[in-house]
Amino acid sequence: MYTCHECERPINQATEICPYCGADLTVPAVAEEEPRTFSSAAVRGGGPNLIKTLLRWSVVVAAMWFFLWFILPEKKGDAAARAETTAIEALEVTRAALTEFAEARGGGYPASLEALADRLRSTAQRAQGEGYRLEYVPGPIDAEGLIRTYTLAARPGHYGYRNFFADETGVIRATRENRAATAKDPPIEK
Repeated sequence: MYTCHECERPINQATEICPYCGADLTVPAVAEEEPRTFSSAAVRGGGPNLIKTLLRWSVVVAAMWFFLWFILPEKKGDAAARAETTAIEALEVTRAALTEFAEARGGGYPASLEALADRLRSTAQRAQGEGYRLEYVPGPIDAEGLIRTYTLAARPGHYGYRNFFADETGVIRATRENRAATAKDPPIEK
C-alpha cells in the first residue's frame, strides 16, 4: 500500500487524487522543514474524519435531546401535591362510576372493579403513574343479594404522601401517617 503525503492514509498506488483529502498525488511531496505531527496534519486538512465524526455525534446528541424534549411531559410544581391531586381525582371518578353502576342496578355495587374496567382504566393508570394504587373493597352482600357499601383507598408508593379513603358517602378522608386512611380520619378540604 501507498500512503498519501498530505493526510498519511493508505491509498491505492494507481490513485492520482487522494479520496480522503483531495491532494494531487502526481506532484512530488515537498520536503518539510519540521517533522509532521498529528496536530499539524489536522490543521492542514489531514483530519476530515475527526471533524466529520464530531459533526455526526453532535447531530445525534442534538436529535436525541429534541426527541426527549418533545416526548417527555413537562412536570412543574410540587411532585407530592401533583400526585395527591391525581389520587383524589381518581377516587372521585371511581366513586362517580360506582354510583352510576348502583343506580342502574337497583342500588347494588359491583363485587369488583372489573365491571367498570373500561371506564376506570385510564384513571387508575394516571394514579399509578403518580405513585398511587387504588384499592376497592366491596361490603357484605345483604339479604337481597346486593352489595350496599364499599370502601376505596388510594395508597401511595412514596413515603410522606397522604393516604386517602372514600366510601359510598362521597366524603374523601386523608392521613399523613404511614398507614391506610380510615373513616375516622379527617375529611380533606377542597
